[in-house]
Amino acid sequence: MRDRPRGRNAARELRNSLSSEERARVDRAVSDLLDLLGKAHTMAILRRFAFAEEPLRFSELEESLEVSPNTLSARLSTLVETGLLDRRAYDELPPRVEYEPTEKAEALFPAFGHFHRWALEYDLERSEEER
Repeated sequence: MRDRPRGRNAARELRNSLSSEERARVDRAVSDLLDLLGKAHTMAILRRFAFAEEPLRFSELEESLEVSPNTLSARLSTLVETGLLDRRAYDELPPRVEYEPTEKAEALFPAFGHFHRWALEYDLERSEEER
């Protein structure tokens, strides 16, 4: 039998070390997080923030992501409401709004490094239609 990946064992050990109450709370939080991250374009938006060196404006996100303005606005609002982004509006003409990741979002950003390490070694097999 093949050895299981170390990451799976570490995740299992962490989960098994929790009390039943902690496990239930963490399971709900993980489920909520995965529901949020599973919404169209949410991961792409967070990825931009993970590698950005400064706050981002709506127009910068709109230019760099293939997402409609309405969807982008909805996702940014959700990310602000869930405490992953801070929204800062400046009293200027024309109006300027910047978004910046919170500490809560910053704690997720190492996952994007893991995705990049994975991509260095692996690739997804795509169908002819997706190429």
